[in-house]
Amino acid sequence: MIDQQATPRWDLTPFFGSSDDRALHADIESVYARLDRLTAFYDDHEVRAIAPRVPNVDDLAVIEQILGDTNALHEQLRPLNAFLYGLVTTNSHDDAAASLTVQIQTRLAGMGPLWKRLEAWVAALGVDALAAGSEQAAAHAFALDRAVEYAAFQMSEPEEELASQLAPSGALAWQRLHGDIGSQLTANITNADGTTETIPVTMARGRATDHDPQRRRSAYEAELAAWETVAVPLAAAINGAKGETGVLNQRRGYSDDLEPALKGNNVDRQTLDAMNTAVVAALPDFRRYFNAKARLLGHDGGLPWWDLFAPVGGGDSVSWPEAMGHVGGAFSGYSSHLAQLAQRAFAESWIDAEIRPGKRGGAYCASFGDDVSRVMMNFDGSHESVSTLAHELGHAYHNVTMAMRTPIQRRMPMALAETASIFCETLLFQHMIGGVEDPAQRLGLLDTYLVGAAQVVVDIHSRFLFELEVCERRRTTSLSVAELCDAMLRAQDAAYGDGLAANFRHPYMWAVKPHYFTAFYNWPYTFGLLFGLGLYARFVEAPDEFRAGYDDLLSMAGMDSAAALGERFGININDPAFWKSSLDVIVAHIDDHERLAAAMR
Repeated sequence: MIDQQATPRWDLTPFFGSSDDRALHADIESVYARLDRLTAFYDDHEVRAIAPRVPNVDDLAVIEQILGDTNALHEQLRPLNAFLYGLVTTNSHDDAAASLTVQIQTRLAGMGPLWKRLEAWVAALGVDALAAGSEQAAAHAFALDRAVEYAAFQMSEPEEELASQLAPSGALAWQRLHGDIGSQLTANITNADGTTETIPVTMARGRATDHDPQRRRSAYEAELAAWETVAVPLAAAINGAKGETGVLNQRRGYSDDLEPALKGNNVDRQTLDAMNTAVVAALPDFRRYFNAKARLLGHDGGLPWWDLFAPVGGGDSVSWPEAMGHVGGAFSGYSSHLAQLAQRAFAESWIDAEIRPGKRGGAYCASFGDDVSRVMMNFDGSHESVSTLAHELGHAYHNVTMAMRTPIQRRMPMALAETASIFCETLLFQHMIGGVEDPAQRLGLLDTYLVGAAQVVVDIHSRFLFELEVCERRRTTSLSVAELCDAMLRAQDAAYGDGLAANFRHPYMWAVKPHYFTAFYNWPYTFGLLFGLGLYARFVEAPDEFRAGYDDLLSMAGMDSAAALGERFGININDPAFWKSSLDVIVAHIDDHERLAAAMR
């Protein structure tokens, strides 16, 4: 059992005491005033769609002022949003924090339309001309180039303003509903002795790594039953969010709902197709892994869902101090800077790892400004949880490398946001498996790694297929609970194939994951894993040279395209061979796992 007393809660008091803190409310009012002044400046200088012209001296002064004021606004807003998000995600019963969050979202809804006005204005004047006369514009040229691209996908100014004002009552409200329901949902688990216990559904999901197969199965069955009880409101939520997104994308002129996500990640369809082609080609290898694990656990016909995360081989549950030791050791093997980041996170109470009622599932890392972050996760003593810790601290390290950049320069695409986190996961795996000769222990570590890789490659592929279907169908109709479940099962069949037991899948995964409320927040994880593996390969080839350029690459994740950043290390993301080479690393681990599993049966 995990010693819950040793599992930490984070400390947010360096920022604000609570949602009632006077300093918090004073800063919020200051942000509102900043936005009002910025809006007035836009109006006074006619920053909106205009006829094309060569920028004059006044235009250069305007772009300088706007970029400076926009950065200052976001710099002040970032800790406010992060603090409130930290409160509502760890305690869904904090009504004051939830109310304040909605108030801020509503009051600041005008920020989006302002940036769209800037997009149209910059498109009329030209980025090159502005950058030639303005240091601020030159420093933000990449963001402005992207702004010009987005200018071609705008509704009218009043329509964009209306869409922004309605968002807190639309997609954002549906997202909050999903978070509140999931964080308060409980599962009724029947134990082997016939007794019943009621626990948070996040804790039930955590039992997927339990060593007792009966506890894993009963938790899975209880989880499905729990999600079924809230399926109707969650179906309304996903229909509402996807319906709004589809209408807006159509009005803005996008060919489909995937196109904005591709543009937002600076990835073209050719690159995504190359990656997905390599993923589909590797699916039979992952199915070999699933079936090898199934045989090891005594199953025929693929793994049942409750055993996807089952521990195999050697290795007991990990205590929190042991988890800190593993991560610290892995990070020390790379660099003192990375190790110091982990030590600082532990010493300064950056991490909220305790599982408790009212706390949302999953994990995230939030930047609070400068080089300070906070990490939310649910530590259950599994090796997967240790990997999650390394992953989220990788995000924190990425935040450190970007501390000197402006907020606009830090707007990185989702695909690159996973670079440092995946790299740190890989460091942890290599650290833990290095020198392990015992077959059982090696199998256990390999399985933990492959569980994570399979989630990012196989399960993410199923989520991508599911979202494609839902977005296409939602443009003409809404989907019932049964239709959403059927679509989810079809997607799982396409991705997992015979590696997953046909009668024991997870039809409610669409209800579990909050990712669907951020359009196509699935394939960027696969991109991040395979891009991170490519970077790790370059590190192994030339460690000192890699270290010399890696932090700079991370710091520029919001200032250049993935293709350009990859070229720094000899990575060509447009080449299908690159994606295959990264997947081949995982396939080699599958081969090792299959061999060890066969020997232990």
